[in-house]
Amino acid sequence: MKGNSAEFKESEFLPILIRIKGTRILMVGGGKVATHKAILLSRFTHHATIIAPEISDSIKALPFDWKEKPFEASDLEGADLLYVCTGDHELNRHIKQLATERGILTSVCDDPQACDFVSPAIYRNNNLTIAVGSDAKDVRRSIRVRNHIEENIDNGKLSIQ
Repeated sequence: MKGNSAEFKESEFLPILIRIKGTRILMVGGGKVATHKAILLSRFTHHATIIAPEISDSIKALPFDWKEKPFEASDLEGADLLYVCTGDHELNRHIKQLATERGILTSVCDDPQACDFVSPAIYRNNNLTIAVGSDAKDVRRSIRVRNHIEENIDNGKLSIQ
């Protein structure tokens, strides 16, 4: 028997942690959304490359390699994990198609349906990571829940010891 079908609703995304040590992470895009993703990523690794014709000063201040140039298909060579955040929906779809052909796990920041993975709202304290996801359906709710968890940890109502 496959469990209680009244309670079960299949998810689009599996909440997992991925080993990123030694992983080549590439981000295409250098604007507001890419900046947000890059700042989040910098909490977990200092090994990523950002490519975009223009890259924000905030990204340039992060401990990543970056190249101000237009995207080329050859930029995907050796990439294991890809964030696509260009702000150009057609270009994003094109990059996603190229990445799929190469077997590269990809998050397309403006199109959750095209994503192989999505970023949850994250609380991190040393080696404890709490991720709150909504299958990319209600990101603001995930953030509110994460903030509630963080507030309760900070004020001692929820112990993480």
